[in-house]
Amino acid sequence: MKSMKSLFVAASLAAGTMMASQPANAQMLDPNDPNDALEISKRLQCGVSADEPAVYHWSGNIYGRSPGQRDKLLFKGEGMNIRRCVEVTDPERGTGWRLISREIMLMLDPETGEVVDEWENPYTGKTVTVMQIHNDPVNGRPNFPVGRDGSPFRMSTMKEAGPYVFIPFEVPLFYTNPLAGDYQEFVGNSYHAMEIFDFAALKEELYDSSKPTAYPMISWVRISAWAPWMEMGGRPGQMVFNAMGRKLPGGFEELPDVLKDEIRENYPIYEQAPPKDDTRRNETTWTKFKKLTDAARAAEGEKAKTGEGH
Repeated sequence: MKSMKSLFVAASLAAGTMMASQPANAQMLDPNDPNDALEISKRLQCGVSADEPAVYHWSGNIYGRSPGQRDKLLFKGEGMNIRRCVEVTDPERGTGWRLISREIMLMLDPETGEVVDEWENPYTGKTVTVMQIHNDPVNGRPNFPVGRDGSPFRMSTMKEAGPYVFIPFEVPLFYTNPLAGDYQEFVGNSYHAMEIFDFAALKEELYDSSKPTAYPMISWVRISAWAPWMEMGGRPGQMVFNAMGRKLPGGFEELPDVLKDEIRENYPIYEQAPPKDDTRRNETTWTKFKKLTDAARAAEGEKAKTGEGH
């Protein structure tokens, strides 16, 4: 095993080689430096500034997986996340940044590419109303050059490969399902999913702080329970989302027309990122479904009280 000293020497030589190959005006960040690593992570995620949000776009396939059956291509998917990163400070951890965003993913007909509003569920034969994914907000925790435990900030999964940088990470999710009751510790039914994000960027762009930001590519996979609007009840199975995309240099206007048109007609707030001081709790498909369902039931209850619709 190499000594720590030899590893540091090798890292310094590699960094020197990379620096020498860059243009004279390049200002290259060092991923081994906590402050530079924090800036690299910000360049990966954020826009030019808090006032100029970034837009990520992705597209792919959405499958259904049920035991004993072939996987079914249920939808094509087109999604976007519009985000800003704001500066945050902590007396002990220094100056960092926090991600503030909202996102949409549309379910499209696999044949026509049109937005699906009503859908005949192939597993149940029932026609259901599709709830497009539209979560507001989807915010991140603050990132600082010093961790909660006092350790320096590191992008531990980052790998360099030739001219590229790869940043993979997995997000295992297991928490109380907002649509279930108060006894899940006894009977189960927790929300259980996995999200996988894989970023890829050119080193010369991601590390060069003389450029305002970087425009990486992204691969996104989600494995989760059936969406609640599918009305699958307790049927076993899961959904598999697989998509690829990138941060768009042209921002919102560079999105596909199907996304821009749907957002402008039905989800206009998603043309802008949430406000800089947003401190709301994050939304998910499940919390959004609960909110909309509760509102619809309350409206029906009011109608029943006043005798409307009879």
